[in-house]
Amino acid sequence: MSKFSLTRYSKKPALRTRATVLVAGMGASLALGAGAASAMDGGAVSLQGLSTDVGSTVSAQADAQKKAIDAEKKAVADRAKAAADRHERAERQLQKTNGWEKPVDKYGMGEKFGLAGSHWSHKHSGQDFVVPTGTKVKAAHEGTVVKAGPNGGGDGPAYGNAIVIKHGGKTYTQYAHLSQIQVQVGQKVSAGQQIALSGSTGNSTGPHLHFEVRTGADYGTGIEPMKFLQGEHLHM
Repeated sequence: MSKFSLTRYSKKPALRTRATVLVAGMGASLALGAGAASAMDGGAVSLQGLSTDVGSTVSAQADAQKKAIDAEKKAVADRAKAAADRHERAERQLQKTNGWEKPVDKYGMGEKFGLAGSHWSHKHSGQDFVVPTGTKVKAAHEGTVVKAGPNGGGDGPAYGNAIVIKHGGKTYTQYAHLSQIQVQVGQKVSAGQQIALSGSTGNSTGPHLHFEVRTGADYGTGIEPMKFLQGEHLHM
């Protein structure tokens, strides 16, 4: 066999080897490419899922915040309505009672009007409300102060410190045995306004408010005060 023939035959296995490697390489590249594409597809799915989860969370938070704001608005509106209702009820009650109020808020019932006894030169001229010294005394109705001072404001020492208020028409109220007077003659007062503090001055057996309803400014014109107030729809 010539040298040329040997060389020509020896090249064929080498060519087949390179072809095999080339095919194997192409297969590996195709496999790697397919794997990379598969990984990219999986990553896209994962990102899409993450985006959906984040969107759901943000939406839920927004809904919760809106509900909280709406609840607060409703609570504010409810409180405003409740306050308006209370004011309206108070206005209706004031109209129902024709603007008259109790001269003291909390009290025990003392000596009644018309009661005979040694404490008075005649019969008892008012209604006693038993309260501690220093209890707030209020004007039972709007009006003008016509008497205020010691000696019953001019009605006599038995009343101690006293106040008389003129209301509309021929109606007056008197407040006696006071420890402190907080208004003066000529002063206009409104219903429920504080005018004095209760006490036990004058002819008194203990702390209380002596209250009268009169048809005139002076002693001797008193009428039954409880019936009068009840006639103005006050629950005494």
